[in-house]
Order: sequence, then C-alpha cells, then structure tokens
Amino acid sequence: MRRVVIGSLAVLLLAAPAAQAAPQEWQQVGSDILSGVSGTTVLARGDGRVESLIVRDNKKPGQNRIARVVQADGKKPVVEPLEWRGELPVDLESIEPVPGRAGEFLALASKGKGFLIKLGAGEVTVRQTFQVPAGQAGDDYESFALAAAGGKTIALWADRGLDSRPATLYAAEFDLVELTFGPVKSAAVRVPYPRKNVRHMSDLDVLPDGELVISAASDNGDDGPFDSATYSAGRVRARANGVALEVRQEPRRIGAFTGRKIEALTCLDARCGEMLLGTDDENKGGALRLAAR
Repeated sequence: MRRVVIGSLAVLLLAAPAAQAAPQEWQQVGSDILSGVSGTTVLARGDGRVESLIVRDNKKPGQNRIARVVQADGKKPVVEPLEWRGELPVDLESIEPVPGRAGEFLALASKGKGFLIKLGAGEVTVRQTFQVPAGQAGDDYESFALAAAGGKTIALWADRGLDSRPATLYAAEFDLVELTFGPVKSAAVRVPYPRKNVRHMSDLDVLPDGELVISAASDNGDDGPFDSATYSAGRVRARANGVALEVRQEPRRIGAFTGRKIEALTCLDARCGEMLLGTDDENKGGALRLAAR
C-alpha cells in the first residue's frame, strides 16, 4: 500500500507495478446463480498473477459469502471459498480494505449493514458490525469505498438507482474505531448507458486526485441479457467543514461491456489505468477480468 495526497485528502491505493502480464479476458469464477461476484478487492499482484477477495450476494445459510481468487496468465482461476465466522450477512455487495490494518476489510450488504472482518487461513471472522446512516426510502446499496483525510477517514456509499431514479451517492467522515459516521452529504448520479433496467451505480472506487470511478449495469432478470459500462463520475474533496461531492451531470464513459453485469470494480493504480472488474451474471455465474482505461 502507499499513501498519496488529494490536497488535504489522502487515499490509500494498491501500488501496482506497471505493464505486467495478467489475464485480460473474462475468466469464470463461478457457474451458477450462487457464484457471482458482487464486490472485490485486490490482495496482491505481480509476475502475471492477481490475488483477490470476492464477495457474493447470497442470502441463505450454507451459501458462500466470500472467496479468495488467484488469476494467472494462461491458467484457469483458482477459487477458494472461505468460511464466514460470526453474524451471517444477507446480500453482500461490496468489500474494501481498512487503511493501515493488514488483513482487515469492511463489507457492506444491500440494506446498509456493514461488517468489519479479519482474514485468516481459510476463513474470515466478523470483528464488528455497523449500519450506514438512513438515506432515502427504498435505497439498495451496491457500493462502498474509503478515503483518508489527514487523520480522518471518509466513507462513500451509493444506492444503485433504477432507470428514471438516479443513483444516490453518499459521503461522510467515518470513525474506523467506533464505526460511526459524521454528517452526510449526497448527490444524484445518472449514466447515459445502459439505457434500460439500468443500475446507475453498481460499484465505486476513488483515485488519489479525488476522481470517482464507477460502474453501471443493466439487469434484465436471471437470464439477462446484461450490459455494463465504466465511468468517471465526478470528484470528492475534503473541506474544512466536511466533505464536498462534485458529480458530473453526464459521467464520462471509460468503457462498455456487452453481455456482462459488472457489480465489482477496483482500480489497480493511481490513474485507474487498469482495473479489476467482476460480474454477477446470475444464472451464468460470475467472472473477473483486468481492463485498461
């Protein structure tokens, strides 16, 4: 990890070596509706190899919630389901590393319940839980990200939106010890593509200069068809009196992906010149790939 600065806002990003060989096509990491990818975070990268954690939006006991994946150029991904020890989440949608605390992550479920988890050998253990502040009626969260501002932490999370209802992006100072939130700012986000059955924000990452990189996806049911896109959607900045959100009226498209429902996005460098994308393609399972900006 390395620390970089956005004025007074510092963000922790994975330091990734440039121009390494690594999988550039979609690689299946699941084959059915219980094995999609709803969130991801990178553990390590090097020598044509990417190791990540993925979360899955399963809801019933006995169904996998989290797995470790190793991708290597020219090989099939190795997927290791991990045991979830502690309160069982329902519908996990995002996972984010905790700054400065190796092996600890925050995972968020669709109704705003959060879990601080610790990665161990073959398992994760719940250390604490939290709840994001109440938003709008019907909010369904698919995104969660962290940024550090001096000695403080900023949390960002978003309702996904649907068609005429834009996504709502929220941001607030976040206490990593108490897992509590300060005053909340919000902004609406609407993408031009996909056009039908669109979730305007299906995941989110933040770059060192405060740029907000998001994914959006169409969901036409368990058998699709699906389409997705990635966008530069605006910027977050630290202010003396809290957090400022600057959202583009029309986000700038980075890439488009037919036939896939992207629900996971993690930038691998300070410009997001390369990102790890994950899909939850329902009955078709889930897949991962590296994509250039």
